[in-house]
Parts: sequence; structure tokens; C-alpha cells
Amino acid sequence: MQTITSARMAAIDTNCEYLGIKRLQLMENAGAAVASAVKERISSGKVVIIAGRGNNGGDAFVAARHLGGYDVTVILIGKKEDLKTPEALHNWNVLEKTSIPLVEFTNSTFFDPSILKNAKVIIDGIFGTGVRGRIHEPESTIIDLINGSGAFVLSVDVPSGFDPDGGEFDKAVHAGLTLTFHKMKTGFLSQNAQQYTGEIRVVDIGIPIEAEFYVGPGDIQPFLKRPAISHKGDAGRILVIGGGPYSGAPALSALSALRAGADIVTVAAPKNVSDIIASYSPNLIVKKLTGEILVEDDIPIISRLIEKHDVVVMGMGLGNADETLLAIEKIVPLCTKAVIDADALSPQLVPFLDKNMILTPHAGEMKRLSGNDVPDEQKERIEFIKSFAQKNEVTVLLKGAIDLISDWLEVRANRTGNAGMTVGGTGDVLAGLTGALFARCKSPLEAAACGAFINGAAGDMAFKEFGYGLLATDIIDYIPAVMKA
Repeated sequence: MQTITSARMAAIDTNCEYLGIKRLQLMENAGAAVASAVKERISSGKVVIIAGRGNNGGDAFVAARHLGGYDVTVILIGKKEDLKTPEALHNWNVLEKTSIPLVEFTNSTFFDPSILKNAKVIIDGIFGTGVRGRIHEPESTIIDLINGSGAFVLSVDVPSGFDPDGGEFDKAVHAGLTLTFHKMKTGFLSQNAQQYTGEIRVVDIGIPIEAEFYVGPGDIQPFLKRPAISHKGDAGRILVIGGGPYSGAPALSALSALRAGADIVTVAAPKNVSDIIASYSPNLIVKKLTGEILVEDDIPIISRLIEKHDVVVMGMGLGNADETLLAIEKIVPLCTKAVIDADALSPQLVPFLDKNMILTPHAGEMKRLSGNDVPDEQKERIEFIKSFAQKNEVTVLLKGAIDLISDWLEVRANRTGNAGMTVGGTGDVLAGLTGALFARCKSPLEAAACGAFINGAAGDMAFKEFGYGLLATDIIDYIPAVMKA
């Protein structure tokens, strides 16, 4: 059974809004589904709705409105002014214009347990998927009262207090039925979960597959914040290995990694271009290699550098000399995490790949790697990269008009970007950006997908200003605007 984490669900919710699907629409669909489940169970009688201050409570407010003809009371834990989202507030305001009794319960108000007496159904809308840790008052006492009420309990999305990701929790509602939205939550398959969830029904609330398949703003949210107490290097140390025949390509990768939030970026480059690369920006640390191209004699230097960095980004501007390709083959197994691009994408490299590596080829480079033409039709392209990713246990970011990203288990697509980004250097920017993201997460798929989205979105901003005259450096300048929290 396909399950989903709370973080992934939050990303999809944000992506829905990006597609033009308002949260209010999803809340309406969720609340109507809750009301429908109540109607299936009882044809009349007392229904008590206990709602929290977030969107879970908003779903419950919608359910109340759909339960005309029932004896409904809505209890808000807190005051109207405490509601956390405009969607929840909107639906509370609608209820105020109805005859449904509304109770605002706060710490300073005595909760009368008799309000639950004779309730045939209690709708639990206190907490959604975001609650963690100890349950505070008054919610703690109210959860106890719900569990001791003897009424049938219907939980909205998740039994309040239960960790939807399967972690430990303080206490939770014991539901007879949990209506969970879009997909089964990961924690529902954990041991002893059923004593809290009761029967589980997965409800479709109108989230399209595009909100999950295409990368969107929701996916990049984890990269937009960092702990207030952070030290130099905590946000990533990136080693760029590139240059020799060219100097601009590794510089673009390094500068994009910095703009994407990496703390330290070091470029290891042949001595003939090292000073040129250093001259692009005083923010770059440049280490000279021994000759005018990357060779095996450079491996001792590079090995020491790899130990001091989190991610290696390699290939930009290296050229395709036999000596260089032999050096790359010996460098790749030394890397714990790597983004491999451009000249490093050679078929000789394939046997040395592993699950902590991201390849960023365009169609021509993908043909070189695989020995086969990349199909034109999207469905066939998806199967093509899935097959390559599975066979070689690697993550592939296949660049194109629509980027495709796969680690075999999952496939994502990105449609940000524009025809102006055919200018040279945009792939170098993507490689450095992806490396910076990979330093801050465990998932190569997540880093590659978000890298593709941010790169394309920055390119779209640059295109608005420069049109077809945009440069790769313009994309770098817009990366912070895309990643602004």
C-alpha cells in the first residue's frame, strides 16, 4: 500500500495552491466527506464536533455545515482570534451566520463534560498531521474526555495526538473511524496503530496527480529555513571538481552552490585555470591541481579535499581526455555523495555509481551513458530513466523541456524553465545548485527534483527581465529570490 509522510503531504498541499487549487476547495471537500461518513452511520441524533485552531478544525467546521437536520454542537478549543489559517477562520465565520451552537473553550473556561453526554458521534478535529511531542492543556484533558465518552468517534485525517509518521507520541484519541485524506499515512501501518485509528478510509478530496508528480514550491520549503543556531559549514561544504579546457563552467557551479545556501565551496581545478576561476569571486576557495587537465596524479590532493566536504560536484569543463576519464573513475568511489555532470558522464563511469549519486545529463549525455537513444514520448522517457536508475542504483535528473527525475522507486517531473535557458552554462548552474541542496538532505531524489525546480524558476525570473538575452549568471542572481522564505 502506498503511504505518505506528513512532510510530503504538506508539500502537496502547497503545490495544489501553486496549480490554482485553493486550500478552501480542499477543505470543503474534506469536510463534506466527514459529514457524509456521519450520515452513513446515523440518520439523526446528537453530534459533537471538537475542533482545533488549524485546518483540521476548519475541515470539522465544514462538516458541521453539511450536517443540517442533526443536533450539532461545535466546540472550538481556543477563541476565534486564535484560528491559525484564513481558511479555518472563513468557515468559522460562516458557522456564526447559522443556528448551530458554537462554543469557544479556553484554559480559563470550565469544560462541562455533560456536553458530550448522549452524543451518538464525536467528530475529532483537534490536531492534524503537524502535532508533535507532549499534548498540553486543555487538549490533553479533552482527549481523555473523548476517549471516556462512550460515543462513536470519527477522527478527521489523523486521530488527534497520533504521530502520522509512526514516531512516539504522548497520548491520542481512540477513534472508531479515521477518514484520512489523499493517501494512507505512514504511521497508520505501525504496530498497534489500529487501537487509535479504528477503521481507516482513504478519502479523495480532489488533489490532482500533478500536485505530486510535478515539483512545486511545497517541495522546496525544507530548504528555505535553517536553525537559528547554525555554524559555518552546517549548511554544506561543496567540492567542485572541474576546469582545465574551460574555466567558466566550474565557476558557475561554485557560485550557484553559494547562492543556493552552501556555506563553503571549494573548486579543485587544473593549475592553468585555477587563478582565472579564483578571479570570478573572492567568495570561492580554489585549490590548484598538478597539471593542465585532471589526471591520476591529482587524486591524493582530491582525496584529502573530499574528506573535508559533504558533496562532490564534478564534471564541468573537465574535457574528455583519456587521462581525465581514468582519474574520474578512481575519484567517484571516494565520494560519499556526488552530483556528476557534463564531461564526467562517461560510460566507463557507470560501474562505479551508487545510490548516493545524482547524474544530471541532457538527452545526448544520457545516450552516451546508456548506449541508447532517449525516447521522445514522455511515458517512454519515464520508463527509460526508471530502468537506468534501477539497473545502476542511481538517481537521474534528465534535463529537457520537462525535466524528469527518478531514483527508480519514484519519478518526478519539473516544468519550470524556458527556451532562453538553452544558453551555455545553465546546466553548470543546475549541478552546483543541486549539490548545495544535497548537502542539506539525505534524499538524492529530493535534492535533484528541487534543484531542477529552483533552477528553472530562477531562469523564468531572469527571462522576464532579459528575454532571450539571459545569461547563466543571471540565473544565479535569481536563485535567492526563488528560495526566499
